[in-house]
Amino acid sequence: MSDDRKTEQMIQERGLTAPRITPDHIDGVIEHAHYHRVPGTTTTLCSLVLTNGFVVTGESACASAANFDEDLGRSIARRNAREKIWALEGYLLRDHLYRTGK
Repeated sequence: MSDDRKTEQMIQERGLTAPRITPDHIDGVIEHAHYHRVPGTTTTLCSLVLTNGFVVTGESACASAANFDEDLGRSIARRNAREKIWALEGYLLRDHLYRTGK
């Protein structure tokens, strides 16, 4: 279970029911992903296209080419891009709560 899923489980167990962003919400705003390995490097880029068309990027790289693994690089780059969505969606929720007086 990922860290954000563990946190969500703890939130639910404690009965914290105020509006919040959940892991499922984050996954739900991702429309699709594009990956690119920078030629001649161990750098992998991930672009997550969100449902509203906004693009969030993440990257990964390893110091030694001997340690490069394409699937692992993609996974880390995606995780780094996904992490950025939390702040963006949190801002949108906070703005909505502010505008509705909650």
